[in-house]
Amino acid sequence: MNAKLMFVHALTPLHPGTGRGIGVIDLPVSRETATGIPYLPGSSFKGVLRDHCADDAVREIVFGPDTVNASKHAGAVQFSDQRLLLMPVRSLAGTFAWVTSPFVLRRFAREHASVGLDDCPSLFDITDEQDAIVTTGTKVVMRNNRIVLEDLELQKNRQKNADAWADVLGNLIFPADTEWQTFLQGRLCIVHDDILNFLLETATELIARIKMNDDSKTVQDGGLWYEEALPAETVLSGIIAAQQIKAHTLKPAEALQKVAELTTDTLQFGGGATVGRGLCRLTVS
Repeated sequence: MNAKLMFVHALTPLHPGTGRGIGVIDLPVSRETATGIPYLPGSSFKGVLRDHCADDAVREIVFGPDTVNASKHAGAVQFSDQRLLLMPVRSLAGTFAWVTSPFVLRRFAREHASVGLDDCPSLFDITDEQDAIVTTGTKVVMRNNRIVLEDLELQKNRQKNADAWADVLGNLIFPADTEWQTFLQGRLCIVHDDILNFLLETATELIARIKMNDDSKTVQDGGLWYEEALPAETVLSGIIAAQQIKAHTLKPAEALQKVAELTTDTLQFGGGATVGRGLCRLTVS
């Protein structure tokens, strides 16, 4: 399979929206129906990269022709949804922890293997909801041998550690930055799946937005709404895959390299571009 892993590291709050919500939050983030896990839709992800490609010929081959000529041929590269991998959560010690769960890691390991990588650590379950697994000896997310995330107090699972996962994820997400690899090793926290579900509902950012009357400088009627966003430092991951298209001679590996070349700049995804939302750093591994 000609495929690579893609990582999206949010530098500012990220709002991959789904339109208007039906609950208290007017503009919620996109979530999988079955799991509730947030994601950045592959269509939005592809669209931003397409717009960022300045070479017309490469754009047509890699992403496909424009709408008018869409029937000519498909694009050489397919883009999956970018699903949440690491969630930054407020921590009593060390400011924040990067939180994930066994279920999220199992999905990641499956994608990791599908692109031909074989250095994924062994998988495990957490049976006690009060347990959390952190890197061995870390004091960044622990105080007095306890881990406090938001309002949850957890205990370290002494039988398991997350060192191997921290090393693999750090090398993939921050391949050329040993400082950030070390930063991740001090903050990785693996919690029970149910705990992560709770944090996904309570640890996202809720932003109040208003629209003012130009003359009176007061809020317009109906001009108050609430947007949900994934916090800065959120990490998402997904797959980009390439196939040979008969309409051109570009090899799948070359097509993937063309996409990788577009990830060297900071790009903006999701809503709120004019107020600095959604600035992200991308990595292809």
